[in-house]
Amino acid sequence: MKSNVNIEPSWQERLQGEFDKEYFVRLTRFVREEYSRYRCYPPGNEIFNAFNLCPVDKVKVVIIGQDPYHGYGQAEGLCFSVKTGVPLPPSLVNIFKEIKDDIGSTPEIIQDGNGRKSYDGSLRRWAEQGVLLLNATLTVREHAAASHQRQGWEQFTDAVIETVSRECDHVVFLLWGGYARNKKKLIDQTKHFILESVHPSPLSANRGGWFGNHHFSRCNEWLSQQGLEPIKW
Repeated sequence: MKSNVNIEPSWQERLQGEFDKEYFVRLTRFVREEYSRYRCYPPGNEIFNAFNLCPVDKVKVVIIGQDPYHGYGQAEGLCFSVKTGVPLPPSLVNIFKEIKDDIGSTPEIIQDGNGRKSYDGSLRRWAEQGVLLLNATLTVREHAAASHQRQGWEQFTDAVIETVSRECDHVVFLLWGGYARNKKKLIDQTKHFILESVHPSPLSANRGGWFGNHHFSRCNEWLSQQGLEPIKW
């Protein structure tokens, strides 16, 4: 039995070997059952959003998260990102603060039907510029953090990181927090640029090491040195 995965063609070509493996078949079975029995996130057609919005040959930056948001209407298949109009989670607030302090830019301001203004927390605009927003685990049960961990997603997303490292050139990997930094061993450091710091969540960021890390300016500076278009953060 093979897994039928609806994913962007360039990723399909490179990851088909993973989709055909027994662990992925088991993972597919597990995810389908979870989605049939519980409310899970992101919506089924958005599980592979990170890939569908950022084909392999467009990847310039990889950001690694751990788990999708597990609250109603938040997750959209992109790490750290929430759907337009959803209140910003604390980690994303700190990401936007560092971007403003580092390079002076802020997200688009949106307005709801009652005239209330807020920042747009959807990072689709990053993905479409070549930022692969990869969670290690791509699905989760509602209000049950880590509920889909250790079912096979981590093996799959490790293979994704290795694929990017092998197939792409001059990629910036932003590794935030201990979990993401453990992925460093999967990356060819002779051709890619790795930036590491603590996680942007308040618990970590407020202890020091997140604010002032200048990852966004350093990332763009390195991309420019490689002759690549910087990211409009």
